Amino acid sequence: MIRDGRRWSMLALGVFAQTASSIFIHGTPFLLPALTARGDSLVAAGGLVALPTVGLVCTLIAWGYVVDRIGERVVLVAGTALMCVAGVAAAVVDDPIAFGALLFLGGVGAASSNGASGRVIVGWFPPDRRGLAMGIRQTAQPLGVGIGALTIPWVAMHHGIPAALLVPALMAGLAAIGCLVGIIDPPRPPTKAADRANPYRGDSTLWRIHAVSILLVVPQATLWTFALLWLHRDLGWSLPAAGLLMTVTQFLGAAGRIGAGAWSDRVGSRLGPLRQVAVAAVIAMAALSLTAWTGWWWLAVPLMIAASVISVSDNGLAFTAVAEIAGPFWSGRGLGVQNTGQNLAIAAVPPVFGAVITATGFPVVYAIAAVAAAAAIPLAPVGKSK
Repeated sequence: MIRDGRRWSMLALGVFAQTASSIFIHGTPFLLPALTARGDSLVAAGGLVALPTVGLVCTLIAWGYVVDRIGERVVLVAGTALMCVAGVAAAVVDDPIAFGALLFLGGVGAASSNGASGRVIVGWFPPDRRGLAMGIRQTAQPLGVGIGALTIPWVAMHHGIPAALLVPALMAGLAAIGCLVGIIDPPRPPTKAADRANPYRGDSTLWRIHAVSILLVVPQATLWTFALLWLHRDLGWSLPAAGLLMTVTQFLGAAGRIGAGAWSDRVGSRLGPLRQVAVAAVIAMAALSLTAWTGWWWLAVPLMIAASVISVSDNGLAFTAVAEIAGPFWSGRGLGVQNTGQNLAIAAVPPVFGAVITATGFPVVYAIAAVAAAAAIPLAPVGKSK
C-alpha cells in the first residue's frame, strides 16, 4: 500500500491531465466567435470545433482496452504527450485542412486521460472516500471549460485562432512529465475467470447508466457550447465579460461535482443522487428556456448559472458507478463506453443545435435540452452501485 499523501498527489496529477484534456476538447467551442467573425457559418464553425470530440470518441474504447491490458501510467503519459504535440503543431500550421486534422489528433490524445485517470482513483481510494475523490477528479472538466472560456477567446482575438490551441497543448506537456514521474499503477486482485466475465451480459444496469449519461450531457454541452454566444449576441455582453461569467459558472460546477461525490459517499449510493440530479436539470433547463424566450434577462442569467452547475453534477456519480460495477478488469472499457456515448452527444450538439439556433433561436435548444434530461429520469437504475 501507499501513503495517503501519495494518493492525493496522484489525484492532483489526474485532475491536471484531465483539465488539459477538457480545455482541448471543450474549450475549442469558445473559438466560435472568432470563427464566425472571420466569415465561417455557425454550422461550419460548429463542425470544426467538434473535431477534437470526434477524435476522442473514436478512440475512447481503444484507450480503455489498453488500460485494462497494460496499466494506467503508460496510457496517461502517451496520450498527454500526443495532445501536446498536436496542439503545438496546430499553432504553427496555416492550412485549414491540416489544422482540422490536428484538432482531431489532439482529441485522440485527450481521450487517454478519461479512463486512465479515473482508474487510478478507483484503484487507490477506498469505497467510502471514492465518491469524494472522483468528484474532485471530475472537477477537471468544468475547470477546463472555465479556463478555456477565460483564455481561448482572448488568445484567439489577439494572437489568432491557431495560437489559442497552445493553452491546452502546454498544459498537456506538463501533465505528461508529471504523470511519468508521479503516477503508480494501482494493484489488481488475483485474476479469476469470474473476474473477467463481461459485466454487460445478463444485466442492463451499465447500459442504463450509459443512456442516462448521454441524455444528461445534452444540457451540459448546450450550455458549454452556446451560453457564451447567447450572452454576447442576445444580451449584448462583451466577450470578456461573457467569458468571465462562463468561467465562474464552471468553477461553481466543479464545487457541485465535489458535493455530489461526497453526497454519494454519505448515502452509500451513486444511483439515487444521479436520478435526483436529472430531475433538477429538467427544472433548471425548462425555466431557462422560458425566461430566455420571454426576455426576462434578470432571471435568465441566474438560471443559466444554476443550470450550468446542475448539468455537470451527475458526471462523477455515473463515472464512479460504472467503474465500481464493471470491476478492475472491465472498468477501462466500461469507462470508454461511458465517455464515448457522452462525447458523441457532445460532438453532435454544436452543428445540430447551431442549425436549430439559426432557424429558431436559443430558447428552443434550451427546451430540447430539458426534454433530453426528462427522458433520463425513468432510465436511471434504482439501488446502490457498490
